[in-house]
Amino acid sequence: MSWKMLTGAFWVTIGVVITALGLDLFLVPNKIAAGGTSGIATILHYLIGTPVGMTMLALDIPLYALGIYRLGLGFGLRSLYGSVSLAILVDVFSLFVPVPTRDPLLASLFGGVLIGLGLGLVFRFRGTTGGTDLAAAIMRTYTGINIGQLLFLVDGIVVLAAGLVFRSWELALYALITIFIAARVIDMVQEGISYAKAFFIISNHTDIISGRVLKDLDRGATALKGRGLFTGSDREVILTVVNRSEVSRLKEMVYEVDPRAFIILADVREVLGEGFKEYGGEK
Repeated sequence: MSWKMLTGAFWVTIGVVITALGLDLFLVPNKIAAGGTSGIATILHYLIGTPVGMTMLALDIPLYALGIYRLGLGFGLRSLYGSVSLAILVDVFSLFVPVPTRDPLLASLFGGVLIGLGLGLVFRFRGTTGGTDLAAAIMRTYTGINIGQLLFLVDGIVVLAAGLVFRSWELALYALITIFIAARVIDMVQEGISYAKAFFIISNHTDIISGRVLKDLDRGATALKGRGLFTGSDREVILTVVNRSEVSRLKEMVYEVDPRAFIILADVREVLGEGFKEYGGEK
């Protein structure tokens, strides 16, 4: 097994541990069924007393079979490690982890953060925990509907069922909070926290500005060909990416050269390459 595969397996395992803790510390004890097979398992746990982890795994088994049939052997097997380890850890942790809060709002917030962080790590390192992700991928082969829309539909049905079973629409609303926060955290983990800024600089003095970017900031820059639609004249647009600490300095530098320059400033989630982060093969 290569170092890359070992690293990926390690981080997928960490993600599964965090996800299991999110369920056992916050969601399951507070009857927050935030969609997915974990939500169904939570409902069944309180209805008939079944263990949450093993119920999740039992729900996933037919999905594996159908997933292998519809999506190929590789897709089904790739889901196996994450879902089996998650099911085991959920049931093991439930035996001894404390319940830090019985406040459903706190539970939905912190549960969403942990679930999002855990699943974000799993997805970032090309793992999966099966569940509704696998179900949505299978359903897409039949319906052609976007996976995100299918996930929203499936999770919505689970949340609605939880509200009916627990006879509490407040718990259903808390579950929606968890789903929203988890989705945002998953995106943040996969895309990265914005730590750099992209500058698009439009000026009649691009040669001077780009020279100062290269020399004074020691940053690379790219000249893009552009055409002003109002004037019809061709001009260059400078594209450069800098750290947050360099934003003010670059603005001053541009306006010293050209007070009439036009700047577009955008957040950058992740930058791979010289002067920033080297690609580590995590994706």
